[in-house]
Amino acid sequence: MNFAKILSFNTKIKFMNLVKLHLILCLLFSSVLVNAQKKKVVFIIVDGIPADVIEKAPTPNLRKIAGKEGYTRAYVGGGRDTYSQTPTISAVGYNSLLTGTWVNKHNVWGNDIKAPNYNYWNIFRLLRTQQPQKKLAVFSTWTDNRTKLIGESLAEAGNLKMDFIADGYELDTAAFPHDKQSMYIHHIDEKVADEAAKCIQKDAPDLSWVYLEYSDDMGHKFGDSEQQQKAIEYVDNQVGRVWDAVEYRKDKFKEDWLIIITTDHGRDAKTGKNHGGQSDRERTTWMVTNAKKLNKYYHDFEPGIVDIMPTIAEFMSLKIPRERAVELDGVSFLNKISIIQPKAFLKDDNIEVSWKALENKGDVKVWLSTANHFAEGRADTYKLLGTVAASEQKASFNIKVMPSGFYKVVLEGANNILNYWIIPEKK
Repeated sequence: MNFAKILSFNTKIKFMNLVKLHLILCLLFSSVLVNAQKKKVVFIIVDGIPADVIEKAPTPNLRKIAGKEGYTRAYVGGGRDTYSQTPTISAVGYNSLLTGTWVNKHNVWGNDIKAPNYNYWNIFRLLRTQQPQKKLAVFSTWTDNRTKLIGESLAEAGNLKMDFIADGYELDTAAFPHDKQSMYIHHIDEKVADEAAKCIQKDAPDLSWVYLEYSDDMGHKFGDSEQQQKAIEYVDNQVGRVWDAVEYRKDKFKEDWLIIITTDHGRDAKTGKNHGGQSDRERTTWMVTNAKKLNKYYHDFEPGIVDIMPTIAEFMSLKIPRERAVELDGVSFLNKISIIQPKAFLKDDNIEVSWKALENKGDVKVWLSTANHFAEGRADTYKLLGTVAASEQKASFNIKVMPSGFYKVVLEGANNILNYWIIPEKK
């Protein structure tokens, strides 16, 4: 028996096992590193670009960010001809994104931003409350986005303080003298994009909002036009600079970045100059994202601007408390969701509810409240009406013993929660 050969063979086996163990440990370590990556988010609102226009425009940077899966048509405007119908107006759309709710809740009906209901928390407040060490940033033409919508320093909005600010340039007429063709707005957008890119590359805020205005100005002045096309070319270049900064951070610091780019409204079909109404073109918008775990809802349906807030929350591992989750009008387009498209109406003494099931398993719990104390900063009481198989996609419940002039229905699926209001007509 050749003991030297046996010894040599055993040595090789031990060596191979050590190599395998080393590889396994490396993989496990890499997995831990990936899971431990710092998560960062930047969302960009480019004002007033209809979906049909962006789809035809040469936008190399947006297309690069979107890749094969990251572009989709989307919508604003709430439920058309329902209690949540929402004006297709700029600040209204911004706040729907920030809060994940339609206008019947956040109460911003126009660009004057008269009386926001801060009981519906925005994504910045949610992040700061749960992860106070995180850094917040806003880059914008206007100060109103920060001071009124986010509500910086307002007690009723949570006394938020932004960590990085670059806004209010419309007020600086020395640096940006106003002209009739609104080129000063383009120059402001250039400044905003540069400041955002510089801050992201150097300081990497955890949550950043970038707002660009010029495309909307060109729409109002010239409608569907060469000027609007030029504005989109500018937008794509500005977004590209922000994306370059994100790519720099990803490469150099191995951070995990989510970017979402969208618009706040479309434009009228006749001239392309106006918006605010509920026509298909005014309601139809679009989204671009670099996210890789996009779900069936994002791909096969049209997400709403209200879906961005819960998506950011999920990406950043924020827990939305139940009392807030039941108020959200949006759902995350990352990972699994069970049900979408809630509907409810009153028929005689019955509440008829329905939904669209994205998976034919699990149950849906149906809850009912006869008050809306949440809007006033107080808690609502819900009664469980029953539990139904998600695949049924509808249910009916007798509520004769619960007469009310208002009902709030909550549908609780396996992976997400929906809500719908019923406001009976007065007899």
